[in-house]
Amino acid sequence: MKSRRLLGAAAALAAAALVLTACSSGSSGATGSGGRQQVTMWGSWSGDQVKQIDQMTAAFNKSQKQYTVKYVPQELVEQKLLTAIAGGQVPDLVLWDRYQTSLYAPKGALQSIDDRVKADDVDTKEFYPQALTEMRSDGKLYGLPLLVDNRSLVYNKDLFSKAGLTPPTTWDELKSDAKKLTVTEGGKLKQSGFMLNDPGLFSMWLQQAGGKLLNADGTKTAFDSPQGVEVLDFWKSLLDDGVYTNGFGDSSDVFAAGQAAMKYDGPWDVPNLDKADGLDWAVTEPVAGPGGDKGAVMGGFGLVIPTGAKNADGAWAFEKWWATKASNGVKFAKISGWIPANRASANDPFFTDDPRYAGFVKTLDYAKVRPDVAGYSDVEGKALTPALQKFMSGQLTAQQALSQAAKQGDRILEENRK
Repeated sequence: MKSRRLLGAAAALAAAALVLTACSSGSSGATGSGGRQQVTMWGSWSGDQVKQIDQMTAAFNKSQKQYTVKYVPQELVEQKLLTAIAGGQVPDLVLWDRYQTSLYAPKGALQSIDDRVKADDVDTKEFYPQALTEMRSDGKLYGLPLLVDNRSLVYNKDLFSKAGLTPPTTWDELKSDAKKLTVTEGGKLKQSGFMLNDPGLFSMWLQQAGGKLLNADGTKTAFDSPQGVEVLDFWKSLLDDGVYTNGFGDSSDVFAAGQAAMKYDGPWDVPNLDKADGLDWAVTEPVAGPGGDKGAVMGGFGLVIPTGAKNADGAWAFEKWWATKASNGVKFAKISGWIPANRASANDPFFTDDPRYAGFVKTLDYAKVRPDVAGYSDVEGKALTPALQKFMSGQLTAQQALSQAAKQGDRILEENRK
């Protein structure tokens, strides 16, 4: 990922294998039965999620007679896309983790849609601004946001009620409540007061502490700071209080089983929680930091058209149909639990009147996307998160973890500016 060139030796060597995969998914741009043009869509969603997407493609296919969209799941979809481009066998459309745009657009992997947006008079103000920003790179728009998410505080209403507690709104309240809701037996954790099991959420905690991930011009990391240390010191205090131990819940969903009182999670988990027997749960905003700062990270997916797509027109027709029509956003939410990036969809009563979603939607008002800087996704994935995992396991102190991650992260940012 260090090179900004489109093709690399690894991609060229792997191209032959991907050609077979691409061919098996249907020839992009080919004419199928009834004279319809085929549109091949890739994405990382698999399992039951394929059925969710298939309902949307079926609805689009029924709505018009020019195109037939077919979804084909792929593992490691972003990396495979580069390989497919090298082999000349690309899909027409990709369900895209927006976070990856700043890394892959400079490689030449994606087509700008600015001309299409202008020609079809698409109002980009319909979308959450932060989500739209994440689809841009170097001033160009590479796709439309489709789905948004954030991590909000999910809590067990029964456990809180029995303890006579209300949901926390600050770090101090979170810690106090977590201690009261923790249960140990024989020195072993039986019920976690708060699931501190995802160091990848550091960025939202850092916002709450008033810190920054990068400096003002995006050339250096900024998380090796007093605010960054404050976050990790708070995490350590929770671990020292025993509200969570590493590995608890790794093999099962302890929250769904009633063995955890609080966790940060996203709207994608709503269908799973609804299925949990006897679980009474709710969602509220993330807690505020010591200075009253709120913080949350917006993630989610968009739709992009790869370089070399043979049926870019058909891909755009489906992308526009799904992303800009508010009713389609609500339809998919009812299928999948995901919140649409289209603000008219997200503010439909289906979300705002439903306590399962209202907390997530309110958090979207201030949730921020991760930095739109080439290479930042690698800073987080290859430098910061691994260092934080070592901190959680006791291998590094807070200062050691942040310093190590900052040094490596600065190097990654520099390499991506070359």
